[in-house]
Amino acid sequence: MARTLITSALPYINGIKHLGNLVGSQLPADLYARYRRARGDEVLFLCATDEHGTPAEIAAQKAGKPVAEYCTELHDIQAEIAAGFRLSFDHFGRSSSQPNHALTQHLATKLYEAGLIEVVEETQIYSETDGRFLPDRYIEGTCPNCGYDSARGDQCDNCTKQLDPTDLIEPHSTISGATDLEQRVTKHLYLKQSNMRDALNAWIDSKADWPVLTTSIAKKWLNDGDGLQDRGITRDLSWGVPVQFEGAPWEGMDGKVFYVWFDAPIEYIACGAEWAAKQGLDDEAWERWWRTDKGADDVRYVQFMGKDNVPFHTLSFPVTMLGAGEPWKMVDYIKSFNYLNYDGGQFSTSRGRGVFMDQALSILPADYWRWWLLSHAPESSDSEFTWENFQQSVNKDLADVLGNFVSRITKFCRSKFSEAVPEGGEYGEQEQALIADLTAKVAEYQSHMDAIDVRKGANALRAIWVAGNEYLQSVAPWSTFKEDPEKAAAQVRLGLNLIGLYARLSAPFIPDTAGKLQTALALPDLDWPEDVAGALDALKPGHGFTVPDNLFAKIADEQREDWQEKFAGTRS
Repeated sequence: MARTLITSALPYINGIKHLGNLVGSQLPADLYARYRRARGDEVLFLCATDEHGTPAEIAAQKAGKPVAEYCTELHDIQAEIAAGFRLSFDHFGRSSSQPNHALTQHLATKLYEAGLIEVVEETQIYSETDGRFLPDRYIEGTCPNCGYDSARGDQCDNCTKQLDPTDLIEPHSTISGATDLEQRVTKHLYLKQSNMRDALNAWIDSKADWPVLTTSIAKKWLNDGDGLQDRGITRDLSWGVPVQFEGAPWEGMDGKVFYVWFDAPIEYIACGAEWAAKQGLDDEAWERWWRTDKGADDVRYVQFMGKDNVPFHTLSFPVTMLGAGEPWKMVDYIKSFNYLNYDGGQFSTSRGRGVFMDQALSILPADYWRWWLLSHAPESSDSEFTWENFQQSVNKDLADVLGNFVSRITKFCRSKFSEAVPEGGEYGEQEQALIADLTAKVAEYQSHMDAIDVRKGANALRAIWVAGNEYLQSVAPWSTFKEDPEKAAAQVRLGLNLIGLYARLSAPFIPDTAGKLQTALALPDLDWPEDVAGALDALKPGHGFTVPDNLFAKIADEQREDWQEKFAGTRS
């Protein structure tokens, strides 16, 4: 049995995520996890809330709650919403967990012993008004690279350039708005990334099958001069993994925590330890996924993320993993995504513009959203959500093609035969031609899913649905029945078996709908149809079924107009 380890980029704890966040990591990761499970792999699918750093402190401050309490509350909310979208995590952990604290401190120690961490005395921004050193995200100003006026002290969200707070033009405190900032001397730990340039180049060059988007970003940051700089990995915050701990090989770091971008990716591994503990398993249970000396050599590890996360996952985190000198499992494939824009602009958390995950589930079931987002995934370029396109895709693909086929064939069988697969003749030339066509189409679908080409996979699945509709229109069993009931029975039998095939193939994209079809047809399981011809003859005469309720309600123009106005930018 093949083993596949899957991680999704960790969603920040500071609020509910919008659909652009969802399609950039968690949702396609879930699609792939469901597909690999269906193909018989042993899968471990991990994700967690990213709970440290300035965003968490600021969000908790705004909410008027202690940061630990705030993070617990938001973790539970995000977990509930993830379940609503049917994200099939084996474990949804927390970067504030004890395993992540311990592993972060362990890896930092190993990096220090390897000569890749040094104590640096530096000047940092201090606010007299706030009475404290300001971590990078507590400072905003104008980006010196592109002129964006809301660049943060660690990175410009507009041009993605990594920054230091001292790089910003006209910086100010995000806590108080104060501009009376000055530079003071303090000590921090620096990760000597530049020492790993050759090792990173060789590692990235070994990944010839990576998507162009991933490789191009990695190489740009690695070789464009200032991309792979030594980086400070500690911050002056109270919330995070403490830098000073028992057995720490350095001194003078009291009151500091590790930078969130240092400890957050380590949570991928720690999340595995959390999973094992929750299952009552010992350390070997997670180590066989994460350590090559404990059996992880045969694991294929796939990461999913938005393009803004690629530099950290192809450079900084690999420096930690490679530099520690321990047998950790390195990622085999990084699937990165461009941005999903919203209705002529951008999704904006700060301005409440766009559809957020909880709002989406409040107006339509998860499968509507899963289908549109995955079939329009921003892979080769940015894509755009518009309400007109969403309405069209739901009405055409889900209601008219899949839903209509299921409704027509089950209701026709019930009216002319019974709620059981009818006795009748053998499959004829048209049926055999359809089976051959679908065998080829399923092979194409599988090839796209194996390659993690999400949109191509959706297009191939849609083509399979369409083939069944075209067959039904062509043979017209309602007409055949008048002259040759036995032949019509064979056509209906194939139609019912097509529903079973659709349920199995569609489950990774629209799992709730697949479950409804499984229940309606009384299928014992949704095993993958390795033999298409066999799958299309699986339901034998006499097998009972029920006519399912309407699978998909069409979106009316009035609904679309109402939602378009509602989500224009009013969320607080």
